[in-house]
Amino acid sequence: MKIILRRGEKSDMPEILALIQELAHFEKEENAVEISVKELERDGFGEHPLFKVFVAEKNDQIVGMALFYERYSTWKGRSIHLEDLIVKKECRGEGIGKALYTKVLSYAHGQQLKRVSWEVLDWNKVAVDFYLSTGAKILDGWQVVHMNEDSLHKYVSKD
Repeated sequence: MKIILRRGEKSDMPEILALIQELAHFEKEENAVEISVKELERDGFGEHPLFKVFVAEKNDQIVGMALFYERYSTWKGRSIHLEDLIVKKECRGEGIGKALYTKVLSYAHGQQLKRVSWEVLDWNKVAVDFYLSTGAKILDGWQVVHMNEDSLHKYVSKD
């Protein structure tokens, strides 16, 4: 079965959101997804797009995606952050994830970016082992820090 990789389009956002929801389920965070198709369309395809996405198609259906955005490292310079890479459960093991991963890294290399970064759950041994096998480094001693909307509001509203 032939897999087609291409840049995501605005019309793909309903399927992208479904993949995001599937990833949230896989990561045991089913209720964490707040984003809407409308927000994805606005934020990815407006005057100043905030992200890019590659999709994998099989039989004219989107079966995977890699969503990323540019960021800047004060140590390295221009880089990208791979926010999500997801392949539908029934299509895993077919090389689609690796193809999307390679597409993102090839894009970064072609743009002469200095680094690609992402997070991986420590219990996702298949992903951890794959990333390590490609030369990626997992940083010991660093922790991901998030401040959600409610905490942000509480913090900035203090006297």
